[in-house]
Order: sequence, then structure tokens, then C-alpha cells
Amino acid sequence: MGVQKRLLLVSNSTLHGGGYLEHCQEQIKKFFGQQVKKVLFIPYALHDRDAYAHKARTKFESLGYKLDSIHEVADPVEAVKKSEAIFIGGGNTFRLLKTLYDNGLISEIRKRILQDGIPYMGSSAGTNVATVGINTTNDMPIVCPPSLKALGLVPFNINPHYLDPDVNSTHMGETREQRIIQYHEEPDTPPVLALREGSMLLVEDEKSSLLGLTGARLFLRGKTPIEYEPGTDLSFLLRMSLGS
Repeated sequence: MGVQKRLLLVSNSTLHGGGYLEHCQEQIKKFFGQQVKKVLFIPYALHDRDAYAHKARTKFESLGYKLDSIHEVADPVEAVKKSEAIFIGGGNTFRLLKTLYDNGLISEIRKRILQDGIPYMGSSAGTNVATVGINTTNDMPIVCPPSLKALGLVPFNINPHYLDPDVNSTHMGETREQRIIQYHEEPDTPPVLALREGSMLLVEDEKSSLLGLTGARLFLRGKTPIEYEPGTDLSFLLRMSLGS
């Protein structure tokens, strides 16, 4: 049996009314299981990496896992090579992706996940960078990465924190739905899975399922968005290609 790809891609780190990663902590424990003892945390999406690492470490230790933060080590590439699991947290996606490129981590993380089979968890920006590219992030481009291409662990893009159009709103700006449709006006653009807050995507080898409390919408170029409820098998997404 070959190496299995294992991903847990969470829309948001904090759900209204709960604490950090509280809404998905049972999925986290099931995902990492007992075989993982220590998680490598990548806090590049936020400016205060020390505070972010402390927050993540406190949570993961409460779940029974040790946590090392990559910004605390002398050699980030070596830390990835030695990691047994990786978690990339949320924040600004452009800052995150630029720092991954700056530290030469894109190919190393891909290798650990796709060739060595260690589990990868992302939330918000960490979910964005797991996809084909960060074109459908909600963040402002406060820095400029050398490319919008990301880790490419799945063959589609994700829009975390997806907000449905509010029919009662007087706001005249584009809705999230309109912005994703505008993205698909460009040629050779991949499908976009819009994850509402409280939802997450679990990928285990060639199988994928929608988990959590809320549903998701799938945007395909030139087609009407499709609604999916939690528990839906979305394995077909892993076989899709650009322009689908």
C-alpha cells in the first residue's frame, strides 16, 4: 500500500461563542490520533509569532500533543524534514505564502505531505495555502509573494469564512459569491470550494468528506453554485482539473 495523503482543512480557527479551535477539537484528535506525538506549527500568517505559538501550544497540549513552532528554530527547512505532522494557522494569506517562499518551504512541505504521508492541518490562511493558489482568499495583499501558486495539495481552491449573500443588506459592494464568479471569468481557473465558518474538509488519500456544523458551496466555472451539507462525500473534487 502506497503513501496516503491526509489533510484536515478548516474554514476558521474560532467559531462565534467558542474558544480557539474548540469547534473542531474532536476532529483534530481523531485526525492526528495517538500516532502523532508532536506537531510542527507554522505561525507565519500573523505578525506576533510568539503570542500565536503560545496560543496554539496551549490548545494542542490540552489535546495531548506537543507543539514546536517553526519560527523558534534555526533551520526551518530541517524542521519540516523532521516533522511528524504540520499545522499552519490563520491570519494574512499573502504574508503566510510569501514567508513560505522566502524560507524555501513550499517544496519541502509538499514532499512531507505527498511523498512521506505526514498529516497536514490548516485553518483559514493555512487552508488557503494548501490549495492550487491563494487567488480566492479574502485577505488584503499587504505583502507580495513571488507567486500566487500555493502548496497544491488539492486540485482546487478554497474560500474560507464563506458568507452567503444577505438579501436584506443595503451594501452595494460585491458579495463573496460575485467575487468568486468574477474569478471564474478568467480562463483555466480551478473549482472553488466555499467553506462556511464551522465547516472543514477531510482528505484521506483519494477520499474527501465535508465535516463540521455548516455546509459548503462548490463554484465551477460557468455553472450555478452547488450546495453540500455536512457529511457529504466530496471525493470527486480530488479528481477535478483546471477549468472544470
